[in-house]
Amino acid sequence: MKIALMTSIACLVFAGPAFAGPDGSTPVGGATHADAGDQQTTPATKPNKAVFSTGVAKGRDLLDSAISTSAIGEDRIEQIGARSLGEILRTVPGIRVEDVGNGGYANYTIRGLPLAGTGSKWLQFQEDGLPVLEFGDLSNLTNDMLVRPDLNLARIESIRGGSASTFASNSPGGVINFISKTGEEEGGSIQLSTGLVDYDITRGDFEYGGRLSSNLRFHIGGYYRSGAGTRDPGAGSFHGGQVKLNVTREFANGYVRVYAKLLDDRQAYYTPGPMRVTGSDADPTYTPIANFDPRVNNTISKNLPIVSGVGIDPKVIRSPLSQAWRAKSKSLGMEAKFDIASWTFVNRTRYSDISNAIGGSQPLIVTSAGALAAMFGGPGATFSYASGPNAGQAITNPASLNGNGLAAFTAFNTLGSPKANYFVNDFRGSRVWKIGGGDLTVTGGVYKSLQNFTTLLAMDTGYQDFAGPNSALLDLRTAGGTKLTDGGIAAYSVWPLTAAGNRYADVDYDITAPYGSVNFHTGRLSIGGSLRYDSGKVKGQRYGIELGGNRTRWRPFDVNGDGVITPPEQVADGIQGDQPGPVDYAYHFFSYSFGVNFRISQSFAAFARYSKGARALADSIYFTPTINAVTGKPANSRDTYNPVRQAEAGVKYRTDALTLNLTGFVANTAEQNYQVNADANGVLTLVPFNRSYRAYGAEFEGSYQHGPFSLNVGATYTHAEIKSDSTNAALAGNAPRHQPKLIVQAMPVVDLGPVSFGSSVVYTASSYAQDVNKLKMPAFTTVNAFVEYRPVDRITLSVNGSNLFNALGVTEVTQGSIPADGIVSARVMNGRTVAAAVRFNF
Repeated sequence: MKIALMTSIACLVFAGPAFAGPDGSTPVGGATHADAGDQQTTPATKPNKAVFSTGVAKGRDLLDSAISTSAIGEDRIEQIGARSLGEILRTVPGIRVEDVGNGGYANYTIRGLPLAGTGSKWLQFQEDGLPVLEFGDLSNLTNDMLVRPDLNLARIESIRGGSASTFASNSPGGVINFISKTGEEEGGSIQLSTGLVDYDITRGDFEYGGRLSSNLRFHIGGYYRSGAGTRDPGAGSFHGGQVKLNVTREFANGYVRVYAKLLDDRQAYYTPGPMRVTGSDADPTYTPIANFDPRVNNTISKNLPIVSGVGIDPKVIRSPLSQAWRAKSKSLGMEAKFDIASWTFVNRTRYSDISNAIGGSQPLIVTSAGALAAMFGGPGATFSYASGPNAGQAITNPASLNGNGLAAFTAFNTLGSPKANYFVNDFRGSRVWKIGGGDLTVTGGVYKSLQNFTTLLAMDTGYQDFAGPNSALLDLRTAGGTKLTDGGIAAYSVWPLTAAGNRYADVDYDITAPYGSVNFHTGRLSIGGSLRYDSGKVKGQRYGIELGGNRTRWRPFDVNGDGVITPPEQVADGIQGDQPGPVDYAYHFFSYSFGVNFRISQSFAAFARYSKGARALADSIYFTPTINAVTGKPANSRDTYNPVRQAEAGVKYRTDALTLNLTGFVANTAEQNYQVNADANGVLTLVPFNRSYRAYGAEFEGSYQHGPFSLNVGATYTHAEIKSDSTNAALAGNAPRHQPKLIVQAMPVVDLGPVSFGSSVVYTASSYAQDVNKLKMPAFTTVNAFVEYRPVDRITLSVNGSNLFNALGVTEVTQGSIPADGIVSARVMNGRTVAAAVRFNF
């Protein structure tokens, strides 16, 4: 397939007469552009007209469109001073991000839609108008692992609700589109950056674009970085980079563009760590424990060696824990747009060879070291160091261990997707007719995707302490001196816990979705609707103890091959490759969206929209009763997707200097999923559920510019509740976990020519740690700031700081109430970091 794709692209780009005909467009933010994947960076000629095309049938002025949108330009992306993609998207109104600063594996949702699992279930991430992955919440592979902001990025467009339900599959909440530069402007830049305060990173970026001839242009760029990142594990967890290239051939009536991306990047994996909580559930105080601050420390360190797990067949899998996770992607794509006989045809296609691997530690039980030793080794059991500079040394006073006295029974995970190859094609045609004094726009298209997804989860368990960047593994001995561990490993499984076992799956998705829309614009009125029909065929195999039958959970396996079965090897959890369970089903659903927009005046408009969309379920149902263990089919095809119904209405105001948007929304959602909770004994466990939700609220976005001063602001108020839960009826009426009532963003900037400075402020209100609505996570505010100085033309010196006041931003707590010992497992935002850069433009 790759050879055929490359051949067809080459023929399209270089064949045909050499007619010059640029695909003119301009950036959003007082700007226009013709197509979501067709980027331009020239100034807008009409500052009072803004055109948007991501997630709609055809680009049109926002004041004539019944949609809610935002856009972030290249300059603003750099000024935010983000250390991760999640930090950038936290500044977009309506979008809620649970970001922990490791560059990926953040959680994203929008307008109160539930965020029970991982990734971006209700939001689709796109690069240049095509999805990054078909599903945004794959358990071991998420969109933000594969998207890297760098100097290639021209802007980020987002659409919330509305037409996203019908112009992209599996995106009922919205679409975020990362749009690349395409060589419209001649020139480029080189940027070198480094961390200054609590940020160990060295990074180089470059980009260059321009014309190769009168009808041929290109752009190339990329980055490479290396370092320990924001939370020093004593090892270089961050290293790698990407290169992107595109070439555009222009014709009199359109263009053809080919592009490629090569990504190979490794980043840290930040999992929940221990924190102390005092006070009450309703008014708690969170403080870091001694010698372990989750803002700057992590559960991995240089003292956590390569561990061995048991995979499929079974085979031994080795994972370097201190090296965290690695994502690789090789992509080749094409985009073509032509005007033919009053029609505009656009086709986008891409093939991506994707894989990733993750190694990390996930504390399952955190308690005092003495109590943990007795729990698993009996009375009088003791710990000694199994790794690090103190390896072999007995821990004689566990109560004072590292000043906090804590140890953990931890899962050492080897997981990821060895193969997730993805082919996607989107073809559409549009035409505008003059009818009855107005414009009737008709669009039709067909979307096709083939997503392969393999997923692996192999777990060991063992013991570790908490000593900042020097955490180590611990060996356990009984009071009689019998050693129960191998180098700190207690079991090559999660024995004696039964919440989950080692798993493997290899599943193919074949998705076809025809869609269409009709929009009529006459005078000040626009009215339109759109439909989409998604159908998917799902086939593959899965392997795991959850499938039942005669599968064995624990059995002896000689992991190190020395011919001796040690206690940890007695309870290995190998994936039995001779006992597959099928996955074999189909699904289909309709989505629709109808909207009306009335332009009250040149600068003021009102709109309303009602939409119904859905999200097909992916690996979250592989090992649940939803899919029959024998037949691989669901009891009902409706169990394989989750519907979302949304209504929104709002007003928009825009002048050359001021833009104000206010939108009210309501959403009703059904969801099957699972989430990680702590049980009554404080042990982490997986909890499946089947629920319905309702959320309503209001979203505000505004911008103002006067002379050198500009201000962008946003705010989202959300009231969300669980309407019903078939697995726990007592949760009905509660607020979903992690859902704040209010999120506010503000970004003031002053540009004096040689000097620019500004800040980005994000306030997140309090929320509940779990759905039981007892323990709260406090409100917090993060402040980023930047200063840019241009001493001479084409040279920029900059310093930016993230979370300058070192706010303790708690984004996740696994316990629903304060435990007796006051220790919870929590994930937090990065602490204060400062970086500097020098950029050369040419």
